[in-house]
Amino acid sequence: MARKKPSGDNKSTRWSRPRYAPKRKVCVFCADKSAVINYKDPDKLRSFISDRAKIVPRRRTGTCARHQRRLAVAIKRARHLALLPYVPGHMRKIGAASTVSAAAATAE
Repeated sequence: MARKKPSGDNKSTRWSRPRYAPKRKVCVFCADKSAVINYKDPDKLRSFISDRAKIVPRRRTGTCARHQRRLAVAIKRARHLALLPYVPGHMRKIGAASTVSAAAATAE
């Protein structure tokens, strides 16, 4: 028995479905005028780097072009001063590291 080929109507209904339209993201720094991009604040900058220590693109964070450029410069400056990691092997949780270093300092 030979199988029937699918008709062309099936293809047209597949493409006629409405596509998912995500909610437009707003730049955090444009919305909150008091938020400042500063390389000395690594906690704020950590939300803009991935778990692989890469700078997250605009399409994921929703930042505007101006603030994305400033953010990239601030992250690179923080990396140069060793406030942020260059590679994911150096990523660590601050709370766990500070308790270990504090315990080591008190033991000596």
